[in-house]
Amino acid sequence: MPNKLPKNKHKELSRKDILKRVVFIITGALLVAIGLEFFLVNNNIIDGGIVGISIIASHLTGWPLGLFLFVLNLPFLFLGYKQIGKTFALSTLLGVTVMSLGTNFFHSWEPFTQDDLLAAVFGGIIIGIGVGLVIRFGGSLDGTEIVAILLNKKSPFSVGEMVMFFNLFILSSAGFVFEWDRAMYSLIAYFIAFKMIDITLEGFDESKSVWIISENNREIGEAILDRLGRGVTYLHGEGGFSGDYKNVVFCVITRLEEAKLKSIVDELDPAAFLAIGNIHDVKGGRFKKKDIH
Repeated sequence: MPNKLPKNKHKELSRKDILKRVVFIITGALLVAIGLEFFLVNNNIIDGGIVGISIIASHLTGWPLGLFLFVLNLPFLFLGYKQIGKTFALSTLLGVTVMSLGTNFFHSWEPFTQDDLLAAVFGGIIIGIGVGLVIRFGGSLDGTEIVAILLNKKSPFSVGEMVMFFNLFILSSAGFVFEWDRAMYSLIAYFIAFKMIDITLEGFDESKSVWIISENNREIGEAILDRLGRGVTYLHGEGGFSGDYKNVVFCVITRLEEAKLKSIVDELDPAAFLAIGNIHDVKGGRFKKKDIH
């Protein structure tokens, strides 16, 4: 009897998808190298995670930053392969290699600014965009999150809490190695990079899910269709406390349309229950906006 292939076998990436992934991972890794060498390193400002440890180690030993970035990430490449998969490990290896070589290549170039605040702000922006691109296309440039995921299984702390603890410890080390104002600027750079990663992953046109419970659900739904050009879905629910039948309108909008939607709901049913939440990604269905006449 022939062997049956597993139903959920991993689908191989097409050449186009592989090329797209490689291009964006290389671009992201080069942006991180630029942010480090042209803004942070020359101003004794560090980032969190393995990058921060590598900057401190390079400063103390005089050895190339790229060497530490590559060597210190190697154990996490192995862990990533074992825990997440081959594609993730290869994508991470590509990103880490390009980042390491990039820092070596740009090291002898003059920094863009000697102003500490400008270095922290623009270095954080560029690094955040670069890291976000690499993550968005399936890789990573830092191993601390992989460690946090592994430790999370035997720890009462969440992955986010452990990553924050690691990074606060690393960033505060800048005060001992350099000066305490360096640690403060490092916190600024880290915070900006953290926010830019979110923006890169989610996009500027952030989507929001909307749940509306109202007796006038049809009127509200039609108004959203006509005045916002967004599709809606009518759901039927039951109140957990009262047991009453509930009419629910569900739709997805952009953050720019939030105020308009609230005015529609308030106009048609001021007593309606309205819940709005952020969505990281939207795909399929009829989310594409219809023309408003």
